[in-house]
Amino acid sequence: MTAPVIHSLREQIREHILEGIISGRWQPGERIVERRIATELEVSQTPVREALRELESLRLIESAPNKGVRVRSLTAADLEESYPVRAGLEAIAAELAAEKLALDCSALEPHVNALYEADRKSDGTAQVRHTVAFHREMVRAAGNSVLLHTWEGLGIEVFTALSIRWLGTVQQSYAEEHEELVAAFQRRDPRIAELVKAHVLGCAPRHESE
Repeated sequence: MTAPVIHSLREQIREHILEGIISGRWQPGERIVERRIATELEVSQTPVREALRELESLRLIESAPNKGVRVRSLTAADLEESYPVRAGLEAIAAELAAEKLALDCSALEPHVNALYEADRKSDGTAQVRHTVAFHREMVRAAGNSVLLHTWEGLGIEVFTALSIRWLGTVQQSYAEEHEELVAAFQRRDPRIAELVKAHVLGCAPRHESE
């Protein structure tokens, strides 16, 4: 009966570290001290180590012998890499969820309303939170646990937040773009997968290669 507790604890620690990276508490290149986090959260170092390992698999941190764990200095190109993968997954999700969302978009609509409010206030944190929540609900509506697990594994929320915070990636209107997707589901647009894919790719940060 201890496994769920350990899992929950690791998740809490992971979220704590993620929030620290997103908020700028730990800057790119800065060392994250495992022992210090354990002391701060009053936990053992084992779940902290597990959480850090998870974040390393997301490519958000890196470890090196005798140098410890540091926040990766991600470039626009690094952040951009996940978007074609995400776009492909969400295009599949849109096709699988099309019929369900044509009948009922109530899981998506509150996030569109929240995005209008976030846009009006230029609240970047809320824009990230509700943009990601919208897409998570769309993927969840596909009813495919493998697809959802793979999508979650991309660390969408973190990369979206970091794109905005570190690179100043912006969209003209978060709300309007997502409202257009809801309308496309409701009218049973046969191009829904293409629309979702184009939308996701349009959110990707751009790096200067010229």
